[in-house]
Amino acid sequence: MQERISKSELETKEFAKNFASKLGRGDVIVLSGDLGAGKTKFVEGILEYFGMQEEISSPTFTIVNEYHKDKIDIYHFDLYRLKDVYEFENIGGEEYFNKGICIFEWGELIEDILPNDYIKITIEKGNTDDERKLIIETLGAKYEELSF
Repeated sequence: MQERISKSELETKEFAKNFASKLGRGDVIVLSGDLGAGKTKFVEGILEYFGMQEEISSPTFTIVNEYHKDKIDIYHFDLYRLKDVYEFENIGGEEYFNKGICIFEWGELIEDILPNDYIKITIEKGNTDDERKLIIETLGAKYEELSF
């Protein structure tokens, strides 16, 4: 487990851009945290790294937004409105795991069916309105040597 403190939205996005430089097809990211913690800002940083910042939109009402550029596909899920893991399975969610980079906001809902290897980032509000604590956990052997 690794921890980082971000003092602003810009720092969070910069950390996410650096984080994105280590990602590739088949990587699964779970973002956890309260409403307004900064999960979508983190996704913005990832998309910016891949040159997709003009396309960002929250998938709040669509469950998944798909981003495609060059040779990378990013699937950004917001699972907040799902009642249970079965709803995710019914929309064919598991088919996305190996298609590109999958980012799941509120991904703890589906942790039981995630691949063995994934990265979980918990974002907690800090002591000021802009401060965030990022807790990075790597699960599975694939990410053992990865540092952020």
